[in-house]
Amino acid sequence: MIEWYKKVVFENYANFSGRARRSEYWFYTLATIIISILLMIVDVFLGLTIGRGELGICRGVYSLLVFIPGLAVLVRRLHDVGKSGWFFFIVFIPLAGIIWLLVLLCTEGESGTNPWGVDPKDDFDEISEIGNEQPY
Repeated sequence: MIEWYKKVVFENYANFSGRARRSEYWFYTLATIIISILLMIVDVFLGLTIGRGELGICRGVYSLLVFIPGLAVLVRRLHDVGKSGWFFFIVFIPLAGIIWLLVLLCTEGESGTNPWGVDPKDDFDEISEIGNEQPY
């Protein structure tokens, strides 16, 4: 799980091109939720909350730092199922949009190459493309 989180946050911080596997997206999401809960506890114990305690300073800063990588991995995940990143805006359709997006995020990606890149599950796809190049 930590490897997927590091891959999203450090290697692909603002990479909106390509594809992301289900495991990459969901392990990143799980790690972000766990870290956010831990930071919320730290905020409460240190008295760093604002208002009635819903918003903490540490958690707020963390949320701002992971907003771009979270959006990037979401777009890459949509690319993996054959949708444009703009398809995210379906969430503005009340209830049905959120359900539709959740179904897409849980759906297995398209096998083989699609308009956004090679299948991230198929390590041999890149090797076969390299082997099929014509010599000059």
